[in-house]
Order: sequence, then structure tokens, then C-alpha cells
Amino acid sequence: MTQVVLGGLDGDRTWRLADYVQRGGYEALRKVLGGMSPEQVIDEVKLSGLRGRGGAGFPTGLKWTFMPKNYTGQRYVVCNSDEGEPGTFKDRDILRYNPHALIEGMIIAGFAMGASCGYNYIHGEIWSVYLRCEEALEEARAAGFLGSNILGSGFSFELFNHHGYGAYICGEETALLESLEGKKGQPRYKPPFPATYGLYGKPTTINNTETFASVPWIVRNGGQAFMDLGKPNNGGTKIFSVSGHVNRPGNYEVPLGTPFSALLDLAGGMRAGRALKAVIPGGSSSPVVPGDIMMQSTMDYDAIAKAGSMLGSGAVIVMDETVCMVRALERLSYFYHEESCGQCTPCREGTGWLYRIVHRIEQGQGRAEDLDLLLSLTDNIQGRTICALGDAAAMPVRSFVNAFRAEFEYHITHKRCLVGAPVLQEKVA
Repeated sequence: MTQVVLGGLDGDRTWRLADYVQRGGYEALRKVLGGMSPEQVIDEVKLSGLRGRGGAGFPTGLKWTFMPKNYTGQRYVVCNSDEGEPGTFKDRDILRYNPHALIEGMIIAGFAMGASCGYNYIHGEIWSVYLRCEEALEEARAAGFLGSNILGSGFSFELFNHHGYGAYICGEETALLESLEGKKGQPRYKPPFPATYGLYGKPTTINNTETFASVPWIVRNGGQAFMDLGKPNNGGTKIFSVSGHVNRPGNYEVPLGTPFSALLDLAGGMRAGRALKAVIPGGSSSPVVPGDIMMQSTMDYDAIAKAGSMLGSGAVIVMDETVCMVRALERLSYFYHEESCGQCTPCREGTGWLYRIVHRIEQGQGRAEDLDLLLSLTDNIQGRTICALGDAAAMPVRSFVNAFRAEFEYHITHKRCLVGAPVLQEKVA
């Protein structure tokens, strides 16, 4: 099975430049600077069908064309390595074990979009990974792959790592830019979009870690070869971070379109032989899918959308028959309440309201009208905020209640959990 980003990472020091070069590293950069035009690079990325691997799934090559063509000033390329959503842990492994793939991909992106500077914004809770990326940058500079007149081509590009401080909201691209500028990480109104007014007010393109790290393989092997690894509209491979009640949690890079059942087998199947109850297929912000529906689905953007959820970042949270769905939603709702930046009233007030209602149900103090109230609240949050955090809080609530309503009703009627021990009878403020 071909692996684009995680392939060949079976050595002792895969993060070192020497190991990366032995695996074909920086050959794509040499190919680009040896005679390709920016337009040819973008055409290959378009042909590959590569879609943003951070969650939105927007076509990468198309996004690269949004940079203004006649602008003569500074442009920036920014990598979103602020991986903070529950269930996500793929990007940190790319940075830990294959950082030069990201560096090479960002340099190529800079060439394609006429940018001479880039920033890699790294999640604030993985300091050791930040240090490893700093070492990789030093190696790349010393070898002539970064800096002025790269490989004698006349093209110059500099790249910097930036260590964040653990705020989930900085995974939103404009909040990330605000943080890079030294300001409070809060989303900007759009338009203007970053491609025209981004970092320091200059044209900026932001992509995810896995997205950039896929670019060198595409350039080396051709866009069509990448597309052929997946399926139409879902080109290439995707890294899925599988966690929860499986025997071998971890990162698995498989072709888009792989059956979920096959991915589950790679992760060792269900722990203790228990039955599959539900799956969150794209990180905690994506709607939950009942297990029987998920077992009939494939892992690609279109199939997961048809199943009623989103592929998102590819964080697959597997839940077995012992899971209380009310308790699971309570924990998720608390996370989004805690991480709301507070800029938008529907999100600031609504996420807290959602959490308190779910908490009340979990503690055996639910009311008959609470479920309809939860659904009404999600309608008044989703689509009414500057960024998508409000949607990220609302979608799980709506999906949990709709897919497992009987379990919520049991909590309210019997004052205890359907699948576990009786809930605590504590007073809810």
C-alpha cells in the first residue's frame, strides 16, 4: 500500500535530513526549481485532487490560485499545525517523524504562489515537537534548501516555526493569523479573505500540515498518480487518527475510499470483542454516526457526508456498546464551552447553555422539554458566528440527540444511565 506522508518512516532517525534525502527528499524541490513554472506546479496540485487535510476539504490547487497575480509586495505561506481538536494527533507525528516533508512542501508552495516567507504555527502543548522542527529548519538552511538563492535558482524562501499557547480557537485560520501578529487569537470577519488580506495585511495562503507534506510526493510522481491512489473527487491517501475502543489506536495512512471496516481492522478491531456503537469520523466537531451506518461507509469526503457527518481532520473516535452517549456529549460540550473565545454572543452564551443542559440530563435532573430545547439552541448557534466554532459545538449536540434520542430520554425519565451505573444525584447550579 502506497503511503504518501508516512511511507518509509521505519528508520531510527527519520526526522533527520540524511534519512529524508535517502527517501527521495528534496528531489521535488530540485525538479520545481530546475525548470517548472509556478503555473505548472499549481496545475499538478489541481490534477492530484488534493483537498485540505485540516478539516474543510477545500481543493488545494484551487486555493493556491486565489493569491492576487499582479501583487508585487510581500506574500506569505502559513502552515496550520495548531492541532487541538479532541481525537486529532496526526499532524504532530508528521512534525515529529517527517518534518522535512512539510518544509519541502511549504517551499514548493511558496514558489508556486510567489511567496518568499512562510510560518509554521505549531500547537502550544507539543514543545518537544517544536524543538524538533527547529532542528529540521537548521538542517535545511545548512544544506541550501532554505534562504537566499536556493540551489542557485534565484528563488529565495525563508521559513519560521511559531509556538502557540494551546488555544483551540487558533486552529481557525484568521485567529491563527491574529496570534502570529502578537494579538489575541480571535477570528476575523471575512471578507476580506486571507488570500487578499492575511498576515500583516499581505496576501496569505494557509494550509494544513498534512496538506503541505503531501505536495513533494505529488510533484515527484505527478498529480495523476496521486489522484489514482484514491477515487474521483477524493484523490490520494489520508491519515486517519484512530482512537477509542480499538486494540491498536494510532495513525493509519490509507487511500481515500477505503472501507471503514478495513480501517477498523488495521486498528486491531474492537477492544475486548465488544460491539461497535458509534463513530465520530472527523474529529469531535463532526456529527456522530451510529455504528451500523458507519460499517457500510467508506472513508472519503463524499461517503462520510452521505452518512450524515464530515471527514474533517480524519480523527476517528470509536465508541463501543459500553459508552453512555449522554456522558460522552457532556464532555464534548464542556470542551467547546471552555474553548469559545467569547467574541460572538451565540457561541459565548450558547455553548455554555448547551453544556449546562446536557450536564443536567447526565446528573439525573433532566426535563422532558430539554431535548427539543437543545435542538432549538443548535439552530440559533449554527451559522450565526464569525467562525465555525459555534457550528463545531452545535453539530455534535444535534447529531447525538437525533441518533441516540432514546438514550437521552431514558436518562430524563429514569434519572440514570441506560448503559452504566446510576448517575449521581447532585445539585446542578
